[in-house]
Amino acid sequence: MWGLVRVLLTWLGGWSCMGRLAAPARAWAGSRGAPGPALLRTRRSWVWNQFFVIEEYAGPEPVLIGKLHSDVDRGEGRTKYLLTGEGAGTVFVIDEATGNIHVTKSLDREEKAQYVLLAQAVDRASNRPLEPPSEFIIKVQDINDNPPIFPLGPYHATVPEMSNVGTSVIQVTAHDADDPSYGNSAKLVYTVLDGLPFFSVDPQTGVVRTAIPNMDRETQEEFLVVIQAKDMGGHMGGLSGSTTVTVTLSDVNDNPPKFPQSLYQFSVVETAGPGTLVGRLRAQDPDLGDNALMAYSILDGEGSEAFSISTDSRGRDGLLTVRKPLDFETRRSYSFRVEATNTLIDPAYLRRGPFKDVASVRVAVQDAPEPPAFTQAAYILAVPENKSPGTLVGQVSAADLDSRSSPIRYSVLPDSDPEHCFSIEPEDGTIRTAAPLDREARVWHNLTVLATEVDSSAQVSRVQVAIQTLDENDNAPQLAEPYDTFVCESAAPGQLIQVIRALDRDEVGNNSRISLQGPLDPDANFTVRDNRDGSASLLLPSRPAPPRQAPYLVPIALWDWGQPALRSTATVTVSVCRCRPDGSVASCRPEAQLSPAGLSTGALLAIITCVGTLLALVVLFVALRRQKQEALMVLEEEDVRENIITYDDEGGGEEDTEAFDISALQNPDGAAPPAPGPPARRDVLPWAKAPRQPRPPGPADVAQLLALRLRGADDDPSVPPYDSVQVYGYEGRGSSCGSLSSLGSGSEIGGAPGPAEPLDDWGPLFCTLAEIYGAKEPPAP
Repeated sequence: MWGLVRVLLTWLGGWSCMGRLAAPARAWAGSRGAPGPALLRTRRSWVWNQFFVIEEYAGPEPVLIGKLHSDVDRGEGRTKYLLTGEGAGTVFVIDEATGNIHVTKSLDREEKAQYVLLAQAVDRASNRPLEPPSEFIIKVQDINDNPPIFPLGPYHATVPEMSNVGTSVIQVTAHDADDPSYGNSAKLVYTVLDGLPFFSVDPQTGVVRTAIPNMDRETQEEFLVVIQAKDMGGHMGGLSGSTTVTVTLSDVNDNPPKFPQSLYQFSVVETAGPGTLVGRLRAQDPDLGDNALMAYSILDGEGSEAFSISTDSRGRDGLLTVRKPLDFETRRSYSFRVEATNTLIDPAYLRRGPFKDVASVRVAVQDAPEPPAFTQAAYILAVPENKSPGTLVGQVSAADLDSRSSPIRYSVLPDSDPEHCFSIEPEDGTIRTAAPLDREARVWHNLTVLATEVDSSAQVSRVQVAIQTLDENDNAPQLAEPYDTFVCESAAPGQLIQVIRALDRDEVGNNSRISLQGPLDPDANFTVRDNRDGSASLLLPSRPAPPRQAPYLVPIALWDWGQPALRSTATVTVSVCRCRPDGSVASCRPEAQLSPAGLSTGALLAIITCVGTLLALVVLFVALRRQKQEALMVLEEEDVRENIITYDDEGGGEEDTEAFDISALQNPDGAAPPAPGPPARRDVLPWAKAPRQPRPPGPADVAQLLALRLRGADDDPSVPPYDSVQVYGYEGRGSSCGSLSSLGSGSEIGGAPGPAEPLDDWGPLFCTLAEIYGAKEPPAP
């Protein structure tokens, strides 16, 4: 067998060397180096084209793939063949003597498809080239040794459910490393190994398509398809490779919603307010995402009035809620139908519709304790003003819906009637006035009336009661403002002086028309003309007003047209003034008066002068009072409620007749004896001053003088009984002490305590002081 292979390779190599290649003769001639003209060769002496070697061939010995031979080789053994280039000496070897080329190892065309080598014949002895080098190629001939592979597998694809037959899903591509230009080694054919009958594949392009219609995602969502690629055109002996394609059916809205039950029953208490959730309804839709979104609605008008239904945030459930207040006593159940509809409908699948479903709903209303219910949502009542307390205003009424016979107690919320203007009968709800009302003070009174069940105080309801105070003609008309006007001396007769306006505090429309009338005396200085619109014009009569120092006072009579009519009078002040040519006031007599022209400069200066004078007098008065208080202030810090003798100079004793003048000391003989009768009160200021009595002559002793002075001050009702200060300028005779301390008073309560040691032990210097301390106050008469 190996011998046959060698013969085939030798034959192929020899057959491939039959071609001829021309070589440049000029290069060959130059290589000879012989003298003389260069020899030109017209053709090559050895020829070959290319050699082939089958890939993946492995034998026990090197395989002959070809032979090189040159015409110069005469078979004498003088020619040596050399081989250089890709793989020379390793992959390919040459017999130097014969030129046979062998391959030494197995080749792989997918790694290298051809080798380029350089062959040359040289002289064996001198290595001189006998032929110029020539290039040739050894090609690796392909065999089917590589199976197809899918470089991008495994694959994932998505196709909508219910797609038509032949809908393209995905294209798969396999790759064969064999030579596509040699034989069928790289010719691939695609087939489906697994996935029939749902999908098919194009044998040449590898496009996967749907094979059956109406594939339903709800039945099977995912398919695993196995695709095979086989070379050699799919014939027997070819190599193959496979991959998987995971096909997922995407959802379409091909299923209508369906309620799982035909009747839904719910219950709700009657006290549930609007918006209270009653229950949930869900229609089943096997579709996904937006294809399963639904909208719910109530078909019957009866149910839509009391209840409403909406879709939750997920778009799947219907939320049934209370729309208006329910009443168990009025109606105990509601029955209606609810429809669920897909919000997104694909027209391509309308044949599978309709995409909606209907279910029945029954809602039972449960009874619950309720507060009393008023017959009206709000009450509006009215009562005239000025009515006596106890006047009937109106009545409110409430009833217990659970038990009509249950008693109700009525009351007024205190905060709604802080002035206690109304009262209500607790049993029947009758509202009456509790005080006279005044429409001009307050027109509307807003009360909050409470109705409480007697049997259950927790059940309380309230209602607003608006009471309007109706107007009566109880306010006489009056001027809109005080009028103080002027007229120029040069005014023409009939000139308009002032428009006088009146107002009536009573309600407009209650005969509130006002009439005004001036003096009826034909000799009146001014004329009042009623304008019949609640105003009057004050005019200057044809006869001018006589000159007058004081302003004129014009009486105005006002009355309304109510029943009964009310009257009042008012006065308008008119001053006759000297006016400038432009009509402004220059001056008015007899004194400067306020006018539209304002105050004159002289009047302003006079006012400022008076104010300044008054301020100066006030400051002077305050300064004098403060100075007088400082003069009468006691020098000592303690509060001494007695007569205090203050000496500002110490003096020289008994023999000192120059420091003080004895005549400056008041004569003790002039002191008045104590007044007969009970002692005067010392805690109040007397209404009349006691007359001063002439002072009788008496001894000149200082102790007696002080005692008389003290008693006189105590008994004098014209002076206050505290902090009386007496100043004496003479301290006595026969004393040689340097200074005297404060003297004790014999009038102190309980008597002044005497010195701790005998007074005689003080010595001659304190003789006078000892006499003062030892003196006894004569008894009171």
